Amino acid sequence: MYCFIDYRATKEELNNLLKLHLEPILIPKCPYVYEAIDGHPDIQLNLLKNNSSIQVIVHKDIPETFRKLLDHKNIKYIISKISLSNTYPGNIILNSLILDNYFIHNLKYTDENLLKSQDFKELINVPQGYTKCSILPIRDKALITSDVGIYKNLIKFDFDVLLLPPSDIILPSLNYGFIGGTGGMISKDMIAFFGDLNNYEWGDKIKKFLYKYDVSPIALRKGKLIDRGSLLIL
Repeated sequence: MYCFIDYRATKEELNNLLKLHLEPILIPKCPYVYEAIDGHPDIQLNLLKNNSSIQVIVHKDIPETFRKLLDHKNIKYIISKISLSNTYPGNIILNSLILDNYFIHNLKYTDENLLKSQDFKELINVPQGYTKCSILPIRDKALITSDVGIYKNLIKFDFDVLLLPPSDIILPSLNYGFIGGTGGMISKDMIAFFGDLNNYEWGDKIKKFLYKYDVSPIALRKGKLIDRGSLLIL
């Protein structure tokens, strides 16, 4: 399996991914967004779940070398209709949460090509444009977030949502990062984190939530959680 990861990932993180039989694909630096997120996978691309198949949507100005890399690895992809830009909402056009049966985003700002690819699912509008950044999905209707607006919207649809305070996550150059950017599910019963839950203020709450769904956490690095823009598995 492949995983998309920030170009600033450490050797420790990359080696631990390889031990999990995941081949890292580094997301290139994007000059169109600010530095803190310029290598975040969940800003530059997204995984399109369409029944049994998965392909990728990438922003239209991603380097040609990256597209050729996808071609070389036989990864199918489509291109966004509009370009990324530095300021909100121009930097969140692809930052939706895509689940098996649901598409969650601030739909006012979703890239048209992305929305068309998922319009057969139930669309849920939320006020937070940094939707994927803000949500760590565990199951199709079991999620972790630090965003109150997302929490209030999703519980109306009978989602099981663990709401945590928005702090204690590293994101260099900013005050703190987002919980959705700290990792991702790597199998039905395992989730990998860029950091150790034992070093996260609300790590015990996450562990209890994961236990409810028979999911085990794996630390890709020692120390505190860091927001790397999600771990996207293909």
